[in-house]
Amino acid sequence: MKLRALTAVVAALTVTLVGCSGKATGGKGDGQDEAGLRTGPGVTSSTISLGVLTDMTGVYASLGKSVTQAQQLWAQQINAKGGICDRKIELTVRDHGYDPQKAIAGYTELEPKVLGFAQFIGSPFVAAVEQRIDGKDKGLVLPQAWSASLVGSPYIRVIGATYDVETINLIDHLLKEKRIAQGDRIGHVYFEGDYGENALAGSKYAAKEAGLTVVEQKIKPTDNDMTAQVAALKQAGVKAVVVSAGPRQAASLVGVAAATGFDVPVVGNNSAYAPQLLKTQAGPALLKDYYIASSTLPIGDPGDGPSLLAKEYASKYPNDVLDNGVVAGWTAASVFGEALDKACDEKDLTREGIGRALLTIKGYGTEFGVTHDFSDPEAPSTRESVIMKPDATAPGGLKVISPASVSPAAKSYTLK
Repeated sequence: MKLRALTAVVAALTVTLVGCSGKATGGKGDGQDEAGLRTGPGVTSSTISLGVLTDMTGVYASLGKSVTQAQQLWAQQINAKGGICDRKIELTVRDHGYDPQKAIAGYTELEPKVLGFAQFIGSPFVAAVEQRIDGKDKGLVLPQAWSASLVGSPYIRVIGATYDVETINLIDHLLKEKRIAQGDRIGHVYFEGDYGENALAGSKYAAKEAGLTVVEQKIKPTDNDMTAQVAALKQAGVKAVVVSAGPRQAASLVGVAAATGFDVPVVGNNSAYAPQLLKTQAGPALLKDYYIASSTLPIGDPGDGPSLLAKEYASKYPNDVLDNGVVAGWTAASVFGEALDKACDEKDLTREGIGRALLTIKGYGTEFGVTHDFSDPEAPSTRESVIMKPDATAPGGLKVISPASVSPAAKSYTLK
């Protein structure tokens, strides 16, 4: 399926999902054990089942693999300690390949069988089932997606700054470093759809606040050659470029710019980088003037959280590359685990019980550089961003150049 038809397909599938009949799990408890513990879908006397909807073969294959393996590592370690609430964690993985039909079919298949989802890659796909999740399903979803359109759901909870906020922080970094100034033009190359357009909202807001002009270049996830986009931005005289796309597109953009003498800084959202890119022809250009924002320290940071996780992940998967997907996957799984622990204490392992437990989690994740607060469903867990630069000598290929902070513009910004 051509992804330029994504919006229509997702909308049609949403109508189908909402209108179809089926077993309504509703998130209500299905039973109660002898100890008075309420249980619901995905919970038996010996297991807690969580769903993982990932991308192992599509645009975000490298991210999906790292996220999934980190979550499998988490489950293995939890189970080695006896599990949670005297139950072992089971992860059921489905690869949707960043295909809308496969993603929604995977959700439909797994939803009745699992307590919730520790991973769901793809903002458009999560949005397509949001009405169903908030309506009858009520299972907690921790997506690997950061679109502001997902904020506000009591069950779909964004971990980290949304794309628009992240983009505002990136542009603020360029302003603070005096790489751009009032009156300048900046380019923005972005995926059509939820991810790219949400990031674009952030760049437009930041531009308005700082007196900049945004030159837009919309692309499809199937577009891998950024030659035309670079030519258009060079002709427009932009002084910096934001890229809200995948790693391949970012590498092409930076590589083509360098090859054509277009010497400007390029900044990207958290999903616009993979360390494997450093071994491509674009590697030298990425090392020179490319920057990434994320709501976590990189996996190669010497801090206690990243260094311990890097050691444990490398021991489990010695032949695989370390990247920030490892941190993202681990964080989502461990947040879900903490909610499970708190729900167990309240003797309520129903979907609604897990949702209530998450609301009590504040001050989470400081060992990875950013503090997350899940008490407000109307807000992302943080507005802070860490600014990083590719580094071939660092595990995971990134080093921190600016610690976690939120810009004044990002503080005042109202999520779209």
